[in-house]
Amino acid sequence: MKLKISKPLWPVIGLGTLAGMRTLSAPVVTTHVLSHRPSKQLETSPLRLMQSTTVAAVLKIVSVTELIADKLPSTPNRIEPAGVAARCLSGALAGASIYKAVGGKALTGALIGGAVAIAAAYGSYFLRKNTVKANHIADPVIGAIEDALVIGSGFGLSKLTYAPVAG
Repeated sequence: MKLKISKPLWPVIGLGTLAGMRTLSAPVVTTHVLSHRPSKQLETSPLRLMQSTTVAAVLKIVSVTELIADKLPSTPNRIEPAGVAARCLSGALAGASIYKAVGGKALTGALIGGAVAIAAAYGSYFLRKNTVKANHIADPVIGAIEDALVIGSGFGLSKLTYAPVAG
């Protein structure tokens, strides 16, 4: 089986969006996909770690703590500078890995993934805050719904966009 992505722009936009909502989501999806369908393009790249089954497993475990921490009142807003930077780097790492894996330029993927992650961080932050205010629903409940959306979207993105092909 090999990785088949004919147009990496759309998957990277999806991954950047996920990164903007939950920092670790994009690397989790990317390592899951690339560890199951490694690319020869990454074998000599520093991004080869994104194909590691160990890295994929560790990120999946650590991402659960992010889902829990997000609901705590002491957790800073995602649009604080450190949160935006982390999400940007997450989207950039996922984007660079996907572009490089398909023979494209890692820098292009990094720029797209990072930029989309920043936009999604702000967009999802304000959407969540306005939804809580308008509907008088507790923020952790909306956060849990957001988690379900991120997990479902990540699963769908990994299954639909990265369909394996023989050869």
